[in-house]
Amino acid sequence: MSTQTFVVRKDRLQSAELRSLPAAPLSEGQVRVHIDSFALTSNNITYAAFGEAMNYWRFFPVIGADGAADAAWGCIPVWGFGTVTESRHPDIAVGERLYGYFPMGSSVDLTPARVSPLSFSDSAPHRAELHPVYNQYTRCGADPFYTAESEDLQSLLRPLFTTSWLIDDFLADNDYFGAAGDPARPPLMLLSSASSKTAYGTAFQMARRGGIEVVGLTSSRNIAFCESLGCYSRVLSYEQLGEIAADAPAIYVDFAGNAALRKAVHAHCTALAYSSSIGGTHVAELGGGRDLAGPKPVLFFAPAQIKKRSGEWGPQVLGQRLVEAWQQFLATVGDKQRPWLQVQRHQGEAAVAAAYRDVLAGQGDPRIGHILSL
Repeated sequence: MSTQTFVVRKDRLQSAELRSLPAAPLSEGQVRVHIDSFALTSNNITYAAFGEAMNYWRFFPVIGADGAADAAWGCIPVWGFGTVTESRHPDIAVGERLYGYFPMGSSVDLTPARVSPLSFSDSAPHRAELHPVYNQYTRCGADPFYTAESEDLQSLLRPLFTTSWLIDDFLADNDYFGAAGDPARPPLMLLSSASSKTAYGTAFQMARRGGIEVVGLTSSRNIAFCESLGCYSRVLSYEQLGEIAADAPAIYVDFAGNAALRKAVHAHCTALAYSSSIGGTHVAELGGGRDLAGPKPVLFFAPAQIKKRSGEWGPQVLGQRLVEAWQQFLATVGDKQRPWLQVQRHQGEAAVAAAYRDVLAGQGDPRIGHILSL
């Protein structure tokens, strides 16, 4: 038996290949999971773009044919569903279905620890220092988020929507960093890469609060799509940045990572209260934050807000609030009359490679959600 893994050059993401290695025998306490399907979105490109800075490459290190780590190549983490095909753990049965953080591959070996009816953590030594949010695997049979018919949308949107919910919560929790100080002038939220799933999930949450003007910034070709969602107060192309009142109290929520756009926003918005760096969907235009007018961009790290709210509210209350918000979002996105997403499936090496190139280039149809399997 062999396992296949789709890998990319860390310094040149356009270079990708499929590698196959023999599957090693399981150790006591391990389980082998067949990765049935996984989503590929611009969020996964962000994982690759920030792979070194945020330790994303460390989750699934690439092993060469000689058994040693291949430092030049990385495996992009993805979210999806898998089935336990072998088990040497007394509490995890063959056939159990799991949701979680997987490699772009055909299977993965996990070492379950802290096993509960709802979930377990992978205790592999190389993941010990990595954030526990990404090490947790949810057992679908006890998961309040799970329904079999919504698996594809869960893979595509659940981790992104959790981030969206936390961004909205973080900004409100910090009183919009003073941008909401004038009751006669609602705070202006500027969201770049507005057609991306994390951006419109954030806009959806912000729109539910009310009293906020949420402006989506996007490419000209995606304006109609963003307007059709109904969660943005208005949508502008990047070239229309000048239509925003320069002195309006504003927050920039940057999903694009485009250095030139960031500089333009900071220069134009003279009352910018906060600049939040979320992702890097514009891979070719990524850059630092030097010589910027206004506040220094701050990288948003979702697990930190989870930890804060879990401590304040307790894990159960936090979970309930997330489930309620997710169900409202899912009902809107999955509305059969006006669906926000159409799932497109890709099976096999060539199809997966083609989908990866499309998502990496950022030229795909934002209404298409890619579900892949090897």
